[in-house]
Amino acid sequence: MESESVVGMVAIPAGRLIEPAMAMALNVHSSPGVYALLLGAGVSIASGVKTGWGVVQDIVGKVAAVRDPDNPDARSEAMADPETWWEAATSEPLGYSALLAAAAPMPASRQAMLAKYFEPEEGQDDSKGPTAAHRAIAQLVKRGSVRVILTTNFDRLTERALQEVGISPQVVSRPDQIKGIKPLTHSQVTVIKLHGDYADLEQRNTVDELDTYPDELQQLLDRVLDEYGLIVCGWSADWDKALVRAVEGTRSRRYPLFWSQYGQFSDAARRLTSQHDAAVIDGKSADELFTDLVSRVEALDRLTTAPITRDVAVVQLKRALPDPLRRIELFDLVDQAVTQITDRSTAEHKPVLATSATWADTFGSNVRGYRADSDTLLHLLANGVFHDDGTHDHVWQRAVERLVRLRDTMPNRYNEHLEKLRHLPALLATWTIGVAAILSHREELLARALYRPGWAAPHSGHDRQEPAWYLNPNLVLETEGMHDMHPSRNGDRLFYPQSNWLKDTLREPFRLVEPSDVAYSEACARFEFLASMAAMDTDIGFRAYPWVGEFFLDSFWGYDSNGLAGAIETELADTWPLLLAGAFGGELPRARNALTALTEWRGKHGRKW
Repeated sequence: MESESVVGMVAIPAGRLIEPAMAMALNVHSSPGVYALLLGAGVSIASGVKTGWGVVQDIVGKVAAVRDPDNPDARSEAMADPETWWEAATSEPLGYSALLAAAAPMPASRQAMLAKYFEPEEGQDDSKGPTAAHRAIAQLVKRGSVRVILTTNFDRLTERALQEVGISPQVVSRPDQIKGIKPLTHSQVTVIKLHGDYADLEQRNTVDELDTYPDELQQLLDRVLDEYGLIVCGWSADWDKALVRAVEGTRSRRYPLFWSQYGQFSDAARRLTSQHDAAVIDGKSADELFTDLVSRVEALDRLTTAPITRDVAVVQLKRALPDPLRRIELFDLVDQAVTQITDRSTAEHKPVLATSATWADTFGSNVRGYRADSDTLLHLLANGVFHDDGTHDHVWQRAVERLVRLRDTMPNRYNEHLEKLRHLPALLATWTIGVAAILSHREELLARALYRPGWAAPHSGHDRQEPAWYLNPNLVLETEGMHDMHPSRNGDRLFYPQSNWLKDTLREPFRLVEPSDVAYSEACARFEFLASMAAMDTDIGFRAYPWVGEFFLDSFWGYDSNGLAGAIETELADTWPLLLAGAFGGELPRARNALTALTEWRGKHGRKW
């Protein structure tokens, strides 16, 4: 096997000046691929899968119950001390192979017996599945942080979690496999199952079986312990004598040893952590340990990696969009773009209080700032929604949900119109999603974009309202502020400054998906029209207020039913995509009533020139 180089990596002293969990994250982040995991039974507890010894106990108990059917305590007595009972009953030491041979002599029956312990039961696909810890470990492997996993478990939860993220691990469960494996540095990840696989007769479970390892396995284990840092989780060190000796035999460590302990330390564990001056992380379950590690490492990524440019992000999104194995990459692209917005939406960056003399400047500065901060996200949404087939609709929706929460807390002192601007990123995102859905003929998506998520002002006691109401541009963007910030080209006041600004400022994200300015303007007008119909779909009179905008102009609305209004009236039927997706409660009369209410409102209030 080729030698592996670990020269040049950074080792950060563990657990003295900083918290051990922090030290572990710093080491894993600074030295990708250098730390191996040693996983014990504690990692799989939450899955409902029995430990290897638990399986042995259970099978011995069943054998005892069959041998002595008239004794109701036979099973519990045997399970209390399986080795003693087995030797007394068979005159042979308890071994996994002998036990299976006695309980299920044929391969098919043996496989069926073992599968019940490790595979989901029929109709219960979520049982006996990978835990949050297994899935977090898979993320660490995917990002290249971990490349070697030692495990005393013989379930296949680690392998299943890796396969879920598109990784095919190199698995070693028998000594005879070692000679032919790829060098550890050449494999994306190698899972070394020290006690074998559950379907393997060479499994090691009993005290005698755990006393020594075959030479090939011992040499591989010694090499990993010598050349890699080690993160121990879920291993008690109580029974695995050969593994304890191997860890003891590693006299000088090149990298710190991190040991996560949930519960009381065994004497062997206490001795090993003391010998290697290990950083002990106490009181965390396996799920908590590894999900926390992933979060901390990703936080370090954000500090050390320059944000990708907008155009590069769009290219990456287009590559990930059709590939089911890159769904997490796509999710991360959008989520990181949202985080860039939320990180700069504090009162420090976007003031919510200003004097009367500075109010107009502050308003304009905040509007332009929110738009600039949202640029990458808006390009991702325009291209993503347009090219998607509905597979990732939950990703686009989550972006809006996170942005809506910018107003989930109320500052102590604020100007009403500056405070309402905190919903501007959500409005920009919703408008972009809506126009992209129209351009791609996926208007059913509007049933989600205009009706969810609900929101109510904090501590107001009001019912939660739909985006069609609380994201109305005329509520989010104060009219006088928009007149000052966005005059017409000749300096006059625009009839619909909010509508005109949104259409103009969001043109750029759509250049790649819709080159035609006319088609883009028509899509914007249609979105405003449909959003206004949703806003009029209410029994509460004062909330029936449309997204007053340029779609009201005769050039869009039309004459004698020949324009947009007439087209939508003609479309209204039980098969209308918005109705089928749940808009207007899925009720055609409600949609028609909303159109009528919008038409009447325009007749009373709208500008027609």
